[in-house]
Amino acid sequence: MVGCVIVKDDVVLSEGWHAEFGGPHAEIVALQKASKSDLPGSTAYVTLEPCCHQGKTPPCSKALIISGVKRVVAAMEDPFPAVDGGGIKELQAAGVKCEVGLLGDEARELNAPYLMRLDHGRPWMIGKWAVTNDGKMAMADGTQWISNERSREVVQQLRGRMDAIMVGSGTVRADDPLLTARPQNRSDVKRTATRIVVDSKAAISLDSQLVRTARDVPVLLAVSDAAPDENVKRLVNLGIEVYYCNGDTHADRLRFLLEELGRRRLTNVMCEGGSRLLHELFSIFAIDEVHVFTAPKEAGGDALPAPRLKQQPLKDVVKVDLDGDEYLTARIG
Repeated sequence: MVGCVIVKDDVVLSEGWHAEFGGPHAEIVALQKASKSDLPGSTAYVTLEPCCHQGKTPPCSKALIISGVKRVVAAMEDPFPAVDGGGIKELQAAGVKCEVGLLGDEARELNAPYLMRLDHGRPWMIGKWAVTNDGKMAMADGTQWISNERSREVVQQLRGRMDAIMVGSGTVRADDPLLTARPQNRSDVKRTATRIVVDSKAAISLDSQLVRTARDVPVLLAVSDAAPDENVKRLVNLGIEVYYCNGDTHADRLRFLLEELGRRRLTNVMCEGGSRLLHELFSIFAIDEVHVFTAPKEAGGDALPAPRLKQQPLKDVVKVDLDGDEYLTARIG
């Protein structure tokens, strides 16, 4: 979500963007694509203030200074404590002219997940579900899939962008999901998401796919003080990380969990159900974005209904047809 364009004499020399977690930042990519001899005297336009600290990658501010870039236009300052205006100051101290604020509102929209974690201490929460025409998240006849293959491929691509995938214990019992990203194009997997199960009593089956693969892909089990010690010990011995959430109510424990995920620097977390967990997250105003797949089917039965989006203030709504399924994405706000 961070991009950089380098311009000189009204000609675009190069552009770059931060493609994946741990990879080179936008400025570095753009600098590497440009001819070194063209860079002196150029202007770098960036959607976020260049970093000035050694993290998973070297500081971009120093790379810009060394390159000979003479002007940096940043849409917004980076509120991350290790930067927080420091990149601009370092550039200015080296004689680089800096301007901040061009398309600032648009940049804040673009960087909303990152800003949510920094400003509010919790991840950007994405609610994802499939629903039938009659508003159900499960088929009465026990059919596993509501959405079609093309919709499911989109879900796999979404998973490949997440820091974590969250589900409730009911979903694990009903579907035995693996919750890993398995898109047709493996390049769509930008990170390995932690699998999070909200399971107050640590009752997840030892034979579930999540438990059996816990040593290969991380599983975090969010439990309450009511979780029996013997359940917890068995799961820990099989590679599950168990985290105790404080709070007298399910909603309080969810808030506690989200704060912990923020402390762990998880930025994008997608909740894939079930219905109760999604409703609880909506009730504490913790869903920021939705991805909903509506299949042209009637479920029947008394399955729990999906969240009603008509009750939510939606913005940036996009609807796409996926071979008959309607795919809706929107932000809450």
